[in-house]
Amino acid sequence: MSDHAELVSHLRAAWLSGRTRPLEYRTAQLEALGLFLEEKKQDILEATALDMRKPSFEVELSEISVCRSELNHTLNNLAAWMKDENVDKNWATQLDSAFIHKDPYGVVLIIGPWNYPINLLLVPLIGAIAAGNCVVLKPSEISRNMERLVAEALPSYLDKDCFAVVTAGVEETTRLLENKFDYIFFTGASHGEAELRFGYTKGQEAQLTLQSLPTGSPSVGRIVMTAAAKHLTPVTLELGGKNPCYVSDTCNVQNVARRVAWGRFFNAGQTCVAPDYILCSVEMRERLVPALREAITEFYGPEPRDSPDFARIVGDKQFNRVQALLSSGRVAIGGETDEKERYIAPTVLVDVQEDDPVMREEIFGPVLPILTVTSEEDAITFINARERPLTLYVFSSSTKVVRRLLERTSSGGFCANDTIMHMTLTSLPFGGIGLSGMGRYHGRFTFETFSHLRSALLRADGREALNSLRYPPYAPRRLPMLRTTVESRRRTAACTLL
Repeated sequence: MSDHAELVSHLRAAWLSGRTRPLEYRTAQLEALGLFLEEKKQDILEATALDMRKPSFEVELSEISVCRSELNHTLNNLAAWMKDENVDKNWATQLDSAFIHKDPYGVVLIIGPWNYPINLLLVPLIGAIAAGNCVVLKPSEISRNMERLVAEALPSYLDKDCFAVVTAGVEETTRLLENKFDYIFFTGASHGEAELRFGYTKGQEAQLTLQSLPTGSPSVGRIVMTAAAKHLTPVTLELGGKNPCYVSDTCNVQNVARRVAWGRFFNAGQTCVAPDYILCSVEMRERLVPALREAITEFYGPEPRDSPDFARIVGDKQFNRVQALLSSGRVAIGGETDEKERYIAPTVLVDVQEDDPVMREEIFGPVLPILTVTSEEDAITFINARERPLTLYVFSSSTKVVRRLLERTSSGGFCANDTIMHMTLTSLPFGGIGLSGMGRYHGRFTFETFSHLRSALLRADGREALNSLRYPPYAPRRLPMLRTTVESRRRTAACTLL
């Protein structure tokens, strides 16, 4: 038996013992996780600075604060979430108890990414603990310093019999995924330098190279689903994609520029929900480009390379991939690079064609293409002709424009007149659709993702006379009465007297 198989078996035995089910146990583990965030805060800041020179302000906001909010929201509501949920009954079951019971799945695997290595690892973990599961955590090896911190420090805060951290490259992750898990949660970047391999038909082995893929590539999702399918394991996949940002002619250009620049260049663009490209009219582009230049200078100074508030690309392969995209269109702002520092300046591209390299894949870097459209209808057609994105952004002072974009397009999430801020709400589900992913989480949705909603009907063992209508030998005269007891009826429309 491999080390991974032994680990999964050990965790499964702990879960089967019922250890993780009591509210008090779940609460204690969540509070211990909060202690980890508090006591290791400085270590987290230092690790993210070493991995990608991520500004401490951004780490505080997008990693630590998000996790703390998720944790507090869960602790505040967990007792209520765990309660059985009573449901409507038909006439035949009026004397019985019918409800939904929230069961943990069992032993779950959470694979985290490198771009937000605390947020996107611990937020799912919070929900998995809250739902009563045992968990194997797999942080990304690309953010090496954060991987080391999580592997060395986190286990000392949690119950080692129920929670484990596995450090693994691609080959080890391949072997890890061969084990039977009860749920797999994947929100992440490419996981290493080699290849994940899983057998296909005719004894041949399909290989998908991961080293150049950006965060959440659908190809990575297919690899995870292939592994999960062998055990019929349910999955959540957050796969990113190209998030459109439509800017109408009726909006405050300076506000648009600040909010788009912040969302695009936060974490040097290495954000799955960052606006990936702008759609606007030619007239709006001529107003927007100077406003974006002003916003970038306001945020990062005349030389962003010297700003302590601008991050770096995480690795050489990722740098080379993003740098190659700069050949698309024409550079209107930025464009400077430094391979040694893995620095790519905040860049805006114009005269971009829809078949240019920058439009063929998720950018995942500080590059913002602007494409022109002739109308709002043209923008909707452009968006709908492509795979459904993780998020769609719209900027307009007209609520009618916003509503039309909302109702006539499809995306994992939607945000009007800002970027990324919808992610701060624990009350909103987060997840993709189509190639941008499947499943949802945040707040109660994370708890429900890691819970099996088990239907339960509790009947008394007496009152047998009430059941005689359904037993053979069948009598046609009983059918109308039996149908009345089990069928739902259509409600009649209420009549209003004027």
